[in-house]
Amino acid sequence: MNVQVLFHDNCFDGAASAAVFSRFYRERIRADVRFSYRGLSHQAGGAAIDPAVFTGDENAIVDFRYSQDARLTWWFDHHVSAFQQPGDEAHFRADTGGRKFHDAHRKSCTVYLADVARERFGWDPSPLKDLLHWAEIIDGALFPTPQMAVALEEPALRIMTVLEATKDAALIPQVIERMQTESLASIAASPLIAGPLAPLLERHQRHIELVRARARYERGVVSFDLADDGVDSLNKFIAYALYPEARYTLWVGQGPSRAKVSLGSNPWRPEARTHDLAAIASRYGGGGHPVVSAISFKPAELPRARAAFQEILSELSA
Repeated sequence: MNVQVLFHDNCFDGAASAAVFSRFYRERIRADVRFSYRGLSHQAGGAAIDPAVFTGDENAIVDFRYSQDARLTWWFDHHVSAFQQPGDEAHFRADTGGRKFHDAHRKSCTVYLADVARERFGWDPSPLKDLLHWAEIIDGALFPTPQMAVALEEPALRIMTVLEATKDAALIPQVIERMQTESLASIAASPLIAGPLAPLLERHQRHIELVRARARYERGVVSFDLADDGVDSLNKFIAYALYPEARYTLWVGQGPSRAKVSLGSNPWRPEARTHDLAAIASRYGGGGHPVVSAISFKPAELPRARAAFQEILSELSA
C-alpha cells in the first residue's frame, strides 16, 4: 500500500503536518504502508492542483488547498483560501467519507490535524508534542518578540530556515521522515540541516541589511521592493524587528521561477490590523490567511506584480 502525501512545500507547517499525518496513519489506520512525499506550491493565478500528482493507492493533502479529484482520500487544511476553484467548497461540503477536514480559525495545520486525529480516530499525538508546539508558534507567529523570530537560534527555527529556502527535492521528505521519530534538536544538529544552514544564515544577514536599506515606513506600512536583488523569499519578521510600530509589511520580489507579492500584519500589534489580507490577495489569484498572505506571478509578470504591490500599498496606507 502506497500513500502519497502532498504537503505545502517549503513550509515548516507543511512538513510537520505531513509527519504528523504519516505517524497517525501508520498507528491508527494501517501499519503496512509505504509513504511518498511531494511538495505543492501555489501557482500564478491560483491554478488548480495538477491531477498528475495523485499517484498513490491513497492520496492525502495537508496544509494546502482543496482538490475535487476523486483520488483525493484525505485532506486537512486551515487556510481561508482553501477553496480556489469553482465548486470546490460545495464539493467538500458534500463529501461523506469523513476524511476531509477544514478549519480556517486554526493557527497551524499541524495541531489541527493532531486534534482531529485524536478526537475522531483515538490517536495519541503526545510523543510529538515538541513538533506540535513549534508548528503552532511558527505558523501562528506566536513568538514573544520579533527579535526571537529573526535571531534563528532555536532548533525549530533553524529547520524552518532550511525548509523555506531549499531547492533540493529530496531534503524535505527526509526531514518529514525524521520528524516522526526524532527530536527537533537532533534534526537541526544533523548534516541534513546544519550543512545547508550556514550559507543560509549568511544570506539571512544580507536580507536584514537589504530590508534596512530598501524599506520605507509610511502610514503604518513597511514596504520594499527586492525584485532587482533577486530575492523572492525571506524571514517575514525582519521588518517588525526593524519597525516594531508597523501595522503591515508589504514587499515585492522575484526569483527564477516566480515574481511574488507578500502581505503581512504585525503579530505583536494584532489590534492594529483592519484589513483581511487573504481577501486582498485573492483578487490577484493569491491567498493565505487574513493576517498573512501572498500572490505568485510568472517570472515575466514582474510589472504586474509591481502594479499589484502599488495598488495594495495604497489600500493598506489609506
